[in-house]
Amino acid sequence: MGETTPSAAAKQQGLVPGTVIYTGDKTSSDLYIEVFDYNKDSFEEKELNDIEEAFRYAESEPVTWVNINGINHTEAIEKIGKHYDLHPLILEDIANTQQRPKIDEYENYLFVVLKMLYFDKDEKLAIEHISFVVGKGYVISFQEADGDVFDAIRNRIRTGKGRVRTMGADYLLYALMDAVVDNYFNLIETMGEKIEELEDDLFEEKPNDNITYDIQSQKREILKIRRAVFPLREVVNRIEKMEHPLIHEKTQFYLRDLYDHIIQVSESIDIYREMIWGLMDMYMTTISNKMNEVMKVLTIIASIFIPLTFLAGIYGMNFENIPELKFKYGYYILWGVMIITFFSLLYYFKRKKWL
Repeated sequence: MGETTPSAAAKQQGLVPGTVIYTGDKTSSDLYIEVFDYNKDSFEEKELNDIEEAFRYAESEPVTWVNINGINHTEAIEKIGKHYDLHPLILEDIANTQQRPKIDEYENYLFVVLKMLYFDKDEKLAIEHISFVVGKGYVISFQEADGDVFDAIRNRIRTGKGRVRTMGADYLLYALMDAVVDNYFNLIETMGEKIEELEDDLFEEKPNDNITYDIQSQKREILKIRRAVFPLREVVNRIEKMEHPLIHEKTQFYLRDLYDHIIQVSESIDIYREMIWGLMDMYMTTISNKMNEVMKVLTIIASIFIPLTFLAGIYGMNFENIPELKFKYGYYILWGVMIITFFSLLYYFKRKKWL
């Protein structure tokens, strides 16, 4: 028998709280570190090989964004935790891909967890665990693997466009979260197209035999998206309303707009969820209607042949005293009666609109 991969719960069972252990499946991801150190007038971009090289940037005057890809490298996470004096439970949550979106508030920093959602090359829903640590003048982002939705923010830092170079670390956090939420809209649009395709397949004369599997698959994806998005409403709402020295009043206006976007995404998810349930009910109704049509045809056929079978049974009995048996045209008369009965029943069913 082959070895089975332990689940996230099994990996953490019996461990001391605060133990940093990666619970995801991207165990082969390489460690990639990039740093953006910027202010209004200048910026510096670096790709680093060792996490310790990033520590000198965090103590500089400008805002520093340290982006780390590859949270399976737990030793790097532990080094960051030691340098920035992060709580051990935060380090555990950074590597725990099963952690739901949340925000933890500490005296000198904030910790935010959310999920990045996208469809992979096989059109399957992929969920990536993302964490942010926000302190005075720095943001550290942790991602499972290379590839994200932050390229627009990188370009804004490089070109100096927008407000990101003139604002603090709290605005950078907003910008990164806003990029993730904007990607949710693309995801929802793709999901809507998939549901429309299912509707078209459902109303075809001969639906695909795998239609039930496709509907169930879409329903599972909607539920996964819902579990990833809905807790984020509470996270953004808390950041927008919290009184913390790291969150400035100017940034709270943008966070309110981000909250509106989250509500819009959540409402779309609920709509598509109802549509998926409706598709399943519609499919079952369609199958039931087709079965009823088959049963109606069989019932009509049986109703036509019952009197004919009755006549055939009467004259098929082996009694000698059946007067019609001696009649010269009895056979033809019986046929005539049976044909008249047949067409009379057809006319009756047609008039009743049963046919």
